[in-house]
Amino acid sequence: MANYTRKQWLTLIVFCIAQFCSGVCFSIQAPFYPHEAEKKGATATQYSFVFAVFQLVVFTVCPIYGQFLERIGVNFLKNAGISTVSVSCILFGFLNRMSGPNVFLTFSFIIRIMEALGGAAFSTTAYSITAQEFPLNVASAFATLETFFALGLIAGPTVGGALYELGGFTLPFVVLGCVLMVAAAIVWYFLPVEGSLTRPTSRYSVFSLMKKPKILLFAFTTMSGSISIGFLFSTLEPHIRPWNLTPLEIGLIFVIDGFSYSVSAQLWGRLCDRCLPERAATTMGALTATVAFLLLGPSPILPIKNSIPLCICALVVHGFGFGAEFVATFSGMHKEAVEAGLPDDLTTYGLVAGLWNSSFALGGFIGPSIAGVMFDTIGFGWGTSIIALLHLFVAIVTIFLSCYYRYYPNEDFSERTALFRRSVRKSESAYFTYRSGCNSTLVSREDIAIGTVD
Repeated sequence: MANYTRKQWLTLIVFCIAQFCSGVCFSIQAPFYPHEAEKKGATATQYSFVFAVFQLVVFTVCPIYGQFLERIGVNFLKNAGISTVSVSCILFGFLNRMSGPNVFLTFSFIIRIMEALGGAAFSTTAYSITAQEFPLNVASAFATLETFFALGLIAGPTVGGALYELGGFTLPFVVLGCVLMVAAAIVWYFLPVEGSLTRPTSRYSVFSLMKKPKILLFAFTTMSGSISIGFLFSTLEPHIRPWNLTPLEIGLIFVIDGFSYSVSAQLWGRLCDRCLPERAATTMGALTATVAFLLLGPSPILPIKNSIPLCICALVVHGFGFGAEFVATFSGMHKEAVEAGLPDDLTTYGLVAGLWNSSFALGGFIGPSIAGVMFDTIGFGWGTSIIALLHLFVAIVTIFLSCYYRYYPNEDFSERTALFRRSVRKSESAYFTYRSGCNSTLVSREDIAIGTVD
C-alpha cells in the first residue's frame, strides 16, 4: 500500500466509505423488519421472500451490467446505483405507514427490488474501477473493499437497533439512508471516471468467461461460500437458542464470523498479490471451511459435544476460510480472463465483476432457501455436514484442475473435453446395421458415402 499513488488512495478511501455505508444499510433490516411484518399480518414465509428477492435480482442483472458497462456509462451506473440504494433505504423506513399485509408486502418487494438494482449497479462498477486502478494489487484492493463492507454488516444491526429504540421503525432507515446519500455525493465528486467516447459494447459476455474451466470453478467456489453464509445466518440462531443467551450475546456470536472474515481478507489479499496462487488459496479456504462446518454442527460423525466455545471457534475458522475463497476468486477470475485473451480493460473488469457478484448472489439465494428445509428435516448437525461436503468437493475439484494444468499447461481443458465428447459420438454412430434382403451387414457411414455398399 505504501506504493499507491494519490489517485489510488483516493479511489480506495472513497469506495471504502461507500462500501461501509452500503453494508450498514443492507444489514439494518434483519433485526426488526420481521417483527414489523408480523404486526401487519404477514407470515414468515411471505416476508422471507422479501430478503430472498434481493439476491435473485442481483443474480439476474449483474451479468447485464457487466456486459454493457461502458455502453451504459461507468459514471452514470456508479452514481445512479448508490443514489438508488440511498433513496430505497429511506423509503423502506416508511413501510410501517402501510396498512394490511398485501399492501405492506407489495411495497416491500418493490423497494427491495429497487435497492437490489442499485446495489448491483454500484458494486459492479466499484469492483471494475478497482481492478482498473489497481492492476498489480487487485486482490489487496478487493480485500480492503470487502473488509469495509463486512464492517458495515457488523455495525448495521447495532446502529440500527439503537436508532430503533430512539425513534421506532422509520428513524434507522431515514438516518442511514441520508448518510448513504452523503457517501453518494462523495463518490460523485471525487471519482469522475474517464469513459470511452464511443462507449463500445464488449463482444464478450459472461458466458464467454464461463466457458473457461478455471473461471467457472472460481464462480462455483464463490457460490459455495455464499451458500454457506446464507445457511449459517438462517439456522445459527435456532441452533444456539437452547443456550438461553441474551440478545446482545447472540448478536456478538454473529459478529464473530464477520470480524474474522474482515481481518483474514486483508491477509489473503496480500498473499495472493505477492506469492500465493489463487487456486491454492481457494483450496486452503475450502478445506478450512470444511473443518469449520464439521465442528460447528458438530457433525454426527464426530465424537464431540456441542458447546459455546466450540461454536465460537468454528465461526472464527469459518470466517478465515471464506475470506480466502472470496478474495482469491475475484482476483483469480480477473487474471484468468486476461490470460484467456480478453482485453485488459474496463469492459473485461465489468464482466468479471458481474460474474462474481452474480455467483455470490445465487449462493445467497440458494443458501437460505435450503437452510430451513435441512434444519427441519435432518437437523443442524447433518445440515452442516452437507455444507462441509460441498466445500470438500470444491477443494478436490480445484486440486484436480491444478494438477491437470501443471502437466498440460498449454492445453485447454474445455477444448479437450469437447474433443473427447465428439470422438465418443463419432464412434457410437460410426457403424449401424444395414439390411439388404435377408442379410444384415455391419458397415460404416463412410462406406455408404463412397458407395462401397449398395
